[in-house]
Amino acid sequence: MSAHDTVEYAVADGNDYPAHEQTYRNFITLVKWGTGTVIVIVALMAYFLV
Repeated sequence: MSAHDTVEYAVADGNDYPAHEQTYRNFITLVKWGTGTVIVIVALMAYFLV
């Protein structure tokens, strides 16, 4: 068996909440646009392929 040392966690200095919030906003925007795009593609497939 291999030796298991203590785990080191890398932590940033402080919390960067504005960066976290901006990342969340970007994620939500991406999900909205992605969902809308899939809906449009499925609607076009239903119209042209059926």
